[in-house]
Formats: sequence, C-alpha cells, structure tokens
Amino acid sequence: MKTAVTLCRVAEASAGPFVFHDELPIGFAKAAQHGFSAVELFLPSADAVSIDAIKQLQTQHSLEIAAVGTGAGMVKHGLSLTDADPVVRQKALEFILALVDFGANFSAPAILGSMQGKHGGSVSKEQALTYLAEALRIIGSHAKARGVTFLYEPLNRYETNLINTVGDAAAFIHNHELDNIKILADLFHMNIEEKSLELAIAENIETIGHIHFADSNRRAIGFGHTDRMPLLLLLHQLQYQGYLSAEILPLPSADEAAAQFILSTQL
Repeated sequence: MKTAVTLCRVAEASAGPFVFHDELPIGFAKAAQHGFSAVELFLPSADAVSIDAIKQLQTQHSLEIAAVGTGAGMVKHGLSLTDADPVVRQKALEFILALVDFGANFSAPAILGSMQGKHGGSVSKEQALTYLAEALRIIGSHAKARGVTFLYEPLNRYETNLINTVGDAAAFIHNHELDNIKILADLFHMNIEEKSLELAIAENIETIGHIHFADSNRRAIGFGHTDRMPLLLLLHQLQYQGYLSAEILPLPSADEAAAQFILSTQL
C-alpha cells in the first residue's frame, strides 16, 4: 500500500490531526526516515511556499505529494462554499482553485473537507447542497483541465450537517453528475457514521480516491479499537491503488504515531 503522512504548516490547526508540524524541510526528512512514500500538505494558502522549494524537497527525499488540504480556508480565514454570503462563497471557491493549481504542479489532488461548511440560519440544507454541487462542478472541471482529480471528504455529524457517509457522498456525486470528483474516505469519520467500514468501502470503491487511515480515536490504527486486518485485506482484494494517509493525532508523540501508522498498514 502507498502511504502518506500529513505535514501541517497552519498555526491555527496546531491541535489538529496532523503528524508533523515542523518546518517543511524537517517534515519531509522525518517522513522519509519513517518510510512513507508521500506527504500530504496542509498549508496556509497556495502561495505560502514556492513550488520549486517543494520539488527540491521531493527530489532530496524521494517523496511524492499525495494530496493538498484546503482546510486553512476555514480554520484561518473562515471561508466555506455554503456560506450565506455570495462574496464569501466566491472567496472560498478562489482559495480552493488556487490550491488545485498548486497541487497540479505535483500531480496531487486537492481536498475539500471543512470548507464544505454547513447549512443553518438563512441557508436551508437544500440550498447548501445546491451551493456545494455548483462549486464542485466548477472545481472538478478546473482540476480536470490541470490533469488532476479533486477529493471530496464526507465528515461526521459533529463537523457538518450536509453529507456524512461515503454512500451518501457517492450518491450526491452521481445524482448531480459531478465529473472528476472522487471521495476521500476517512476512517475516523466513518467509525462514527457507517454501519460497516468494510461494506461502505466495498460498495463505493470505484468512487474512492484517497483514504485517511485513522483509528476510532483519531490516533494511529492500533491505538484505538478499529480492526485493521479486514480493511487491509479488503483493499488488497479490491486492488485499491490510492494512498493510505496518516491524518492522525501526533500521540503519544509524532514519531511514535508515524511509526505505528507504518506498522498498521502492513499485511
């Protein structure tokens, strides 16, 4: 299985589920030392670091870029695609499109998680989902023109009231005929929302493009109660070609979390 580890450079997300919060040269070096094949970048914005600097670190450490997160748009700037204010929605869209462009330099998809927002107040659920579909249609087309896919991540009920399961996300993509959108299946969210992790993955594998391989408590698998072996065997059987990415808490320490994650991905 291809493995990736999260590198976070967003101060507002210092308590978030990211393994390494060091300066990128240190983060890349640690990722390589632990045996990861790629890194997943969580940056303040598309212009926070130069493309040449990332490519130099890639070459130096023989690492791919698995994906690029967009969550800073929410945690740092308060932007979402379903905000009641059209000006805010446009700013959110532009923030994401810039990160799509950034990721395309490394053949890496961008991820929509927290920036999908919520419904409430003057925005009904139906209206919020309409806003979301319209944005995903634009983003999917934009990403396709740049040779990458775009990842949509359904979140648990405590983080969004829009779409919470992998199956509902797949149906949303299908029903709105959204092109070039894949699902990011995050096991932490799935442990809350799904009847069966294995069933949700098996039924939607054609739409799943990336997996956050996290335990029930958002730590590395093995530090919670998720049974990893059925999942690994299923992914092998289904010939899953994407990444297993460590979007996990750096507990009991970042290095211990990284080491446990690598162990947890071995059959």
